[in-house]
Amino acid sequence: MRARGDVPSNPMPRAAASDEPRRSEKWKARRDTIIDTSAQVFARSGYHATGIAELCAVNGLGKGAFYHYISSKEELLAAIHDRVMDEVMLGADRVAQAGGSPSAQLAMLGDELLDVIHRYPDHVWVFLHEFPALTAERAEQFRGRRREYERRVEAILQAGIDSGEFREVDARLTALAWLGMHNYTYLWLKPGGRVSARDAAKPFADIFIKGIAAS
Repeated sequence: MRARGDVPSNPMPRAAASDEPRRSEKWKARRDTIIDTSAQVFARSGYHATGIAELCAVNGLGKGAFYHYISSKEELLAAIHDRVMDEVMLGADRVAQAGGSPSAQLAMLGDELLDVIHRYPDHVWVFLHEFPALTAERAEQFRGRRREYERRVEAILQAGIDSGEFREVDARLTALAWLGMHNYTYLWLKPGGRVSARDAAKPFADIFIKGIAAS
């Protein structure tokens, strides 16, 4: 992290100044690795059953070094949740930029979501099982980000209803059904498994869209 302090009276040498961004990038890369490794531990043992000592051990760090990257176990849990939400929101942004019919957007959104679940199975397990452990502002932030994504799904569904492409279904209830259909693929959609994310995405879209299509 770049330290903050008083501005020195003499200019810093150019080489020293250019080291700062590199140190920051290295710090972030190490922190990301800690987040990913810890997600595996939480998915295997559970958040509450995992102690700081175990997290330090699996990351090859002493407590002092660990706290240089992560201030608390709950901050680590929040970072895992953010990793998932960052990825799914990037996917939603790509869908919005691509445009197209509501059916095409819904199919693409499903493809994007399953890709995240396929690439981050441990993070998604923690995301779905351990979110009640988040407290105060972290819990509010997570609920807000999750609701934002749900609104993206609802908006696509409502656009299809308004255009006559989809039946007059309840957009909120239908969005929750869509999310449930996709989210729990984490139980069986594994990297290197028989079915890839793309293998699952197309039939999922066909099943769901045909179910809400206007006759």
